[in-house]
Amino acid sequence: MKNFLLVLVVSLLAFSCSKDQKQEYPETLPFQVAKAYGIENFDQVKKISYTWNVQRDSVNVFSRNWSWDIQNNEVGYSGPDTTYTYSLDMPSDSLPDADKGFINDKYWLMMPFQLAWDTGYEYEVAENVPTPLHQTNSTKLTVVYNSADGYTPGDAYDLYLDENHRILEWTFRRQNGAEGRTWTWEDVQDFGPIQLATMHKDGEGNRFIWFTDVTVE
Repeated sequence: MKNFLLVLVVSLLAFSCSKDQKQEYPETLPFQVAKAYGIENFDQVKKISYTWNVQRDSVNVFSRNWSWDIQNNEVGYSGPDTTYTYSLDMPSDSLPDADKGFINDKYWLMMPFQLAWDTGYEYEVAENVPTPLHQTNSTKLTVVYNSADGYTPGDAYDLYLDENHRILEWTFRRQNGAEGRTWTWEDVQDFGPIQLATMHKDGEGNRFIWFTDVTVE
């Protein structure tokens, strides 16, 4: 098994001089994953809406409805008890508690794009690694966030990739701990110019988190 550590300096600055030219992205593995799901077409996306669903013990289901207006940098939230809209341009200490849910749920849907959008992480790559759930040969991309940014700083994700840089399974490890939980990354569908995975199952094939009512404008 071959391992190597790379420090990612992420920048979303466009390398082109003309606004008519497409933004160019580095050829690092995290950006290749983002490209596999259509990050180069994301400038065509104006709004994404979806319902995030979670199931535990096969019976306990909770849902949150989100609408992300990318053009106006606004988020619409609808939960069991309330519905409202807030601006992502607000100071971080003024954002509603629901924003924590928005960030969490967005990672479950758009993790490939977060690899291009996020700053402040390091990554490690290992080749020919069996996936934890199905023992499929894969490239393991480990992403470790710094201890300063975000709602849950220091967390780590292990992404198990196929030969096309698509995610097969992913493991979340809180605070970069040695142990974590793994789910599949499946039911990838076309939504306009991008692709999104709408289902995450555990090792027994039970759905854990899934998405419904997904629309991309």
